[in-house]
Amino acid sequence: MHAAIPLEQMSVEEKLQAIEEIWADLARTPEQLPAPAWHAEVLQVREQRITEGRSRFLDIEEAKKAVRAQLK
Repeated sequence: MHAAIPLEQMSVEEKLQAIEEIWADLARTPEQLPAPAWHAEVLQVREQRITEGRSRFLDIEEAKKAVRAQLK
């Protein structure tokens, strides 16, 4: 099915609202979303790093600080 959406006539705010509504709808049934095989591989590597103590979780403020430091 192709949904005709008048993107050329929509404001940026309207486009963002449409994206939010679509994402909210998709999020209601996450089990239906396809995930590529490499996602599982990446998660396994990350889990292994956590288990081995080579990585750790950051809270949001620590993560923001780390990203900002990398952007300098």
